[in-house]
Amino acid sequence: MSQLPSQYSKVAPKGDLVLAKVAEAEEKTSAGVLLPSSAQKKPTSGDIVAVGDGRLGETTQSFDLKVGETILYSKFGIGITDITVQGDLHILIREDDVIGVMPRSGATAADVPELRPAADRVLIKVQDSADVTAGGVLLPDSAKEKPIAGTVVRVGPGKREKGGSRKQPILKEGDSVLYFKWAGDNMETPSGEKYVVVHESDVLCKV
Repeated sequence: MSQLPSQYSKVAPKGDLVLAKVAEAEEKTSAGVLLPSSAQKKPTSGDIVAVGDGRLGETTQSFDLKVGETILYSKFGIGITDITVQGDLHILIREDDVIGVMPRSGATAADVPELRPAADRVLIKVQDSADVTAGGVLLPDSAKEKPIAGTVVRVGPGKREKGGSRKQPILKEGDSVLYFKWAGDNMETPSGEKYVVVHESDVLCKV
C-alpha cells in the first residue's frame, strides 16, 4: 500500500485510471453483531473522486464513469493499487476493471438489483438450482450443481475497442441465458435473491 506524503491532498489519475475513496469496512453483521477486525470483510465499494485524462497512446478515450458515483470492484481484482490520501484509503483502478456502479453512496446488498454493469459486463438474476433429481431424489446442498442459468437484468455499455469506442452488447434486458459455471462475481440480497455479474463473453448462449 502506498502512503501519500501528508503535504499532498490530491491525486490526479492518468490514462484510463479511476481514483475512488474506499468505503469503510463492515463492522457489524446484518444481525448487529460486532465483528473483530480479523473477520471484517474487505470493502469492495468506493466513491469516485477523480478520473484520468483518458490518454492511451495515440488515442484519448471518454469515461463512462463519473466523479461522485459509487463503484463496486472485486476484492481479488488484479491491478488495483491501494493508496492512502490524508489518512483515507483510496484505490486506483482501470475503468474497465470496475464491476459496476451502485445507485448511491453507502449502498448495501439490497441495492444489487439496481447495479449498473461496467464495460462489457452483464447483471444476471440467477435461477434457483434444482432441489430434486429427475428421479425425484432430494439433493443435499453439497450435491447441487452451481446454477448456470439466469435472466439478464441489465447490460453495460460494451467492450471498448482500439479506437476508444464501445462495441454494442449483443445481450439485452430480459434475455434468458446460460453462463460459464465459474465466471463472474456472485452477490446475494438480504432477501436471498442471487445475482452474478459476468463478462458478456462468459455467457454461453440465450435459451
